[in-house]
Parts: sequence; structure tokens; C-alpha cells
Amino acid sequence: MKEVIGDIERWRRAGHRVAVARVVGVEGSGPRDPGATMAVSDAGEVAGSVSGGCVEGAVVTEALAAFDHGSPRRCTFGYSDDEAFAVGLTCGGTIHVLVDPALPAVYDDLRDALQHDEPVALATVVDVTVPGAPGDRDAEPPPALGATMLVRQDGVAAGSLGAPPLDGVVRRDARGALASGLSATRHYGPRGEARQREVEVFIEVFAPSPRMLIFGAVDFTAALAKVAKVLGYRVTVCDARPVFATPARFPMADEVVADRPERHLARVGRALGPRDAVCVLTHDPKFDVPAIVAGLATDVGYLGAMGSRRTHADRTARLLEAGVEADVLARVMAPIGLDIGARTPEETAVAICAEIVALRTGRSVPSLRDGKGPIHRPLGAG
Repeated sequence: MKEVIGDIERWRRAGHRVAVARVVGVEGSGPRDPGATMAVSDAGEVAGSVSGGCVEGAVVTEALAAFDHGSPRRCTFGYSDDEAFAVGLTCGGTIHVLVDPALPAVYDDLRDALQHDEPVALATVVDVTVPGAPGDRDAEPPPALGATMLVRQDGVAAGSLGAPPLDGVVRRDARGALASGLSATRHYGPRGEARQREVEVFIEVFAPSPRMLIFGAVDFTAALAKVAKVLGYRVTVCDARPVFATPARFPMADEVVADRPERHLARVGRALGPRDAVCVLTHDPKFDVPAIVAGLATDVGYLGAMGSRRTHADRTARLLEAGVEADVLARVMAPIGLDIGARTPEETAVAICAEIVALRTGRSVPSLRDGKGPIHRPLGAG
């Protein structure tokens, strides 16, 4: 949703209605994860994506039709031999898309939270299989498809899924999802009963942007900051030399700090978690050793350090002398980056960010740390 808010606001200011299509479930191999969003205006403008191209046309058609029939609809797209390149998924999986002819009832609250980088969870009823009760006027209506509730970390909620008992249970589960940082699909009874599956609720977590702290105000830093911003990081550049640590040199960074790395990490280290990254590019033992020691004291998910194998061997000896245990040093990705033959600052930035992604997703890829011999080999050499 975050990536289409700018377009949604532009369309709203122009007086257009907006339909929203969101991936709410994936089976097998899917091109986009749950939460991927497409917005469509009643003028036919499109923003975002739900499949990377496989079924976009069909989803736009559903969204435009939704303006006429006026109610949310759950659509399923899967592989078809006849329509694999038309409205099927060539990857062979199945995606479930909730198409709503209107913005979520809690859209304004969600927009404000995202603009302020506030962690929230959006709970949406994405499927209802409660059997009807013809003639029973006293029966409570089932939750409505597309009903939404926004939950903040402190448990304060906006909106409703239709029944207070269901709201209470989902609010609890949404706070748990926020704590883990992971979106989830839950099943309940119509009034929040456990171990029932009549009501399917997609709880989408919107966590704050991950942080990347880059120590060392060098050319590689500028390139890394640019690539990290593309990946959605909030970037801080830190260097103890004020003449180099200036916003003019790093306009792409969200924050430029003139301070020693260990002092800066002492201030912000507690807030770092598994989604965050620390990249030490200083190339100077009097800065990079304290930076690594301070980084190892945090819960940061990625800690990398630049330098040749010889530089890192010398740095490792200094770290051991500083009291860092050998098994703890295994957290340090050094030499930094994937072994893709990167030479320029821009190529190196790609190698570093690719290693961060691979580490986060648990993929086995060739890191420079795990290789032998020179980092830079003649072009064309094996």
C-alpha cells in the first residue's frame, strides 16, 4: 500500500474514485508476496502491481468492474495451459486477490501512520464462509468481506471487522504480528472463536523502514547509500571527521553524523534489530575496530566490513586483542559483499546489498568472506 499512496492522494484530489486490489494469499510459487497492492482510478489510471505483469490486465478489469457492482470480490489466479500468458501465472502458483471498489475504511489513519513511519497492522476480512440462516431475523450478520481494522503497537485500534469479540481477538493477534514484524493470515469463527475457519483475516504488518548505518565517508559510501535507499532503507552516514561527514557530500542519506562510530552506536544501538544493517567502510583500524566491537554488541541483522583479506586478517587479530571471542566474529561479513567481481563503488554497493538480502532470506550464495585468493582478479579470469 505504501508505494501507491502518492498516486491515490493525487487521484483523490482530482475527485476520482479509487479501487484497491491486494494480494491476500499465495499458494505455491507466487510472483509477489501477500500485501502487494495495485490501485486503479475510475479514469483507468493504474499504480502498483500484484503479480509483476502476469495478471495485471485481468486485475485492472476486475477493479474497473468493481466500480459498477460496488462490492469487494475475492479473485483467484492460477496457472492455465490455455491462458498462462494472459490471465494465469507462468510461475505455476496461485494468488488470491481482494478487489475492493473503495479504499479501506481506515485508509486515512493508515496513510498518516505510514507517512510518519509508525508501525501498524492492517487487519482485513478476506474470505467469509459463514452459512446463511434464511428467515432467521435474529441471527447476527457475518463479518463483511473487505472490513478493516488498523491496530497500533499499544493496541489502540481504528475501524472494526463487524463484531466486538472478533475485533478483540484480531487486535491481540495483530499486536503479536507487529512484535514479530511478520504479516500473517488467521482463521476464526464469526465471533472470534478459536479453531474455527469461517472467517479468514489477513493481518498485514507495516514496519518502520529498516536502517542502514554506514561508517566511513568515502566514495563507496555514496554509492551504497544510493542503492540502500532504492531498497527502502533509512540511511545514516557517520564519520569522525567533520570535514568529510557533510550533507552536501551525501545528499542521498537521511542523516549525516560527524562522530566516532562507537559513540554513535552507543546512542542508537539498542534500537537496531534483525532487519537493520551496519556497514563499516572506514579502512582504518582506529575507526573500524571500535565500530565492529560496538556493532557486535547490538542485535543488528547484518554487520559487514570492507577491506582485503590481508586487511581483515590484521583487523581480526586486533579484534581478538580487544576481547572479542572468535565465535562472535563469525557474525562479521568481511571482506564485505558477494563475490560477483565488483570493482567500482556502484558495483560494490550492489554486491553488499545483495549479500544483505541473501543473509536475510537464508539463501546460499558466494560471499567474499568464504572465498580465497585476491578479491580483485583480472577481467576474464576464472
